[in-house]
Amino acid sequence: MKRHLIRAASLLMCGMLLLALGACGKSASQGDLLSRIKDKGELIIATEGDWAPWTYHDESDALVGLDVELGKLIADGLGVKAVFQETDWDSILTGVKSGRFDIACNGVGYTEKRAEDYNFTQTYIYTQMGLVVRSDNSDILTVNDLAGKTTANSPSSTYAEIAEQYGATVSFVNTIQETMTLLEQGRVDATINSMESIQDYLIQHPEAKVKVVQVLPGEEMVIPARKDADTQSLIRAINEILDAARKDGRLRDLSEKYFHLDLTQPAN
Repeated sequence: MKRHLIRAASLLMCGMLLLALGACGKSASQGDLLSRIKDKGELIIATEGDWAPWTYHDESDALVGLDVELGKLIADGLGVKAVFQETDWDSILTGVKSGRFDIACNGVGYTEKRAEDYNFTQTYIYTQMGLVVRSDNSDILTVNDLAGKTTANSPSSTYAEIAEQYGATVSFVNTIQETMTLLEQGRVDATINSMESIQDYLIQHPEAKVKVVQVLPGEEMVIPARKDADTQSLIRAINEILDAARKDGRLRDLSEKYFHLDLTQPAN
């Protein structure tokens, strides 16, 4: 009888130990996104790779740009490796939403509509937008002249939404190179884009037959993660990293390196 009691007690203890180990295993494998990123040692970052000076390839084909360096800065702050996955703009936000990417570093502008589907960090860059037309165009001087005209922009971009709000029909393209080509060929009438990218394009292509006719207040650039409680601690951790980088000047240095301006503070 005593032997049966000892055996039963042993089985009970083993069962409790297995349950405890199972719970620990479940906790480790099913922690929030920040815990899983740290366990894996990698932060998966979505980016385009063809939108200078935000994210692009240099002469040696290395992936560079403000958002690339920012992604590495964030990964370093988390104590993990930055792993960039390049994709077209229209797949970036859907990939973040589905969990394919942990975050995106690609000049994503904050909008209330996007905030319904994504958790966002604080703003890290405050931009301007430019309205661009062909050099010989005298019909379009402001966005109010876009009604009935055609523009070129990336699908799902805020620039495309703004053009449509002013009555333009948008032709969808994936890169600023394609945008400017369509514009120079006269296949579209105008484009709205980041002034930082427009200025970089004009530096790289001084022969381009395009001109900026209006500069507008731009977007507040943020870093998106999936919209659920699973990502909240990650967003908090990234905000702490951005706070530190803003305080010690690293964020300003990145802005001045790629934009030749400090765009880390809102315009007065």
